[in-house]
Amino acid sequence: MCDSPNVELVVALKPIPLSEGYTDDPETARQAARYSVDVYMCADCGHVQHLDVIDSTNLWDSYTYYSGEAKGMPEHFRQMADTILDATKPPEGALVVDIGSNDGSLLVPFKERGYRVLGIDPATEVARRANERGIETFCNLMTRDLAERVRKEYGPAHAICAFNVFAHADDLGEMVDCVRTMLAPDGLFFFEAQYLLDIIDGVLIASIFHEHMSHHSVKPLIDFLDRHGLELIAVERAPIQHGSLIGTVQLKGGRRPVETSVHELVALENERKLDRVETLREFDAKLVRMREATAALVDQWRAEGKTVAAYGAARSGPTLLAQLGLRDKIDFIVDDHPQKVGKYSSGDGIPIRPTAELLERMPDYTVILAWVHSAKIIESNPDYLEKGGHFVVLCPETRVVGKDGDVKI
Repeated sequence: MCDSPNVELVVALKPIPLSEGYTDDPETARQAARYSVDVYMCADCGHVQHLDVIDSTNLWDSYTYYSGEAKGMPEHFRQMADTILDATKPPEGALVVDIGSNDGSLLVPFKERGYRVLGIDPATEVARRANERGIETFCNLMTRDLAERVRKEYGPAHAICAFNVFAHADDLGEMVDCVRTMLAPDGLFFFEAQYLLDIIDGVLIASIFHEHMSHHSVKPLIDFLDRHGLELIAVERAPIQHGSLIGTVQLKGGRRPVETSVHELVALENERKLDRVETLREFDAKLVRMREATAALVDQWRAEGKTVAAYGAARSGPTLLAQLGLRDKIDFIVDDHPQKVGKYSSGDGIPIRPTAELLERMPDYTVILAWVHSAKIIESNPDYLEKGGHFVVLCPETRVVGKDGDVKI
């Protein structure tokens, strides 16, 4: 984000396939290309990022995630809409723009209150669904030309959002320049992204995959936004995605003061040495130990003739399988997503079966790949546990859950 070439490899990971490449043929699935997800840190500003960028068409054309169907997300978006309206106090009929708007779920509560809304998302199917539900959505990447068109045709936006997309852009400079172009003089920009400190403290290895090109912290963002004519005025840590950062941004020189929350998080990051290469290398060493312990455990189960399945054909699945030594050790994955059931997982060719087969086939151990929803999955499957099955939770540490409780590994 500071345009320095002085970046260092801090977390070395195994290459993984694109997570959304489900196919009808297992051999085609197994032959899927794998791409680097190594993590680097800028030794000058402390920003943590990937250097290997996947072409956007390959990332978004077959996207299967719908924010309106994700557990807890619609409720979270409604709460955020209240927060945003309270902070901006926009005039009647003001424009609200959502970058990376998915199926339009964040914009729904704004439209219900009479505001004009516009979504921007490059994923063909989710953008189509948003338009069908009455949320006007451009099926495009966010570009400067598009930002100028929005400003000209729709007027300035009093609120602009980029939730779970601010870490997904290769050119963050272009994204925030687009925000500056579209933003009304007294408007606010709100972003949400997983927070680097939570990734480290929670050992959230599953959050590292091709879509997440940046792993944000506050200190690098302050200078970055300043260089692009914007000012970070408030930050909040939120539990969504097991640890996220919500930022509030105004045009540089705006009337609102910088809140103490910004200074407090900068102080915490300094205390934790979050911008130091050695901090991320310690995280890397922890991941290596976690990989060795988990792989050895599953190898032991397989040697004993135990069956091992997985729950959730999640976008984080390829990361967990590759980084924790679980490749070629999973018999099948259960999931109910209509675009995934009956197909095979990208890179590993694991068959994806309906969740009803969990009780029918009763694998001895079921690794939860949809790690964000681990607690809900365990709570929703008491019969599987009662019949002797075990769930394996991988983040923030490997633990095995049976009918008598859980054991850390």
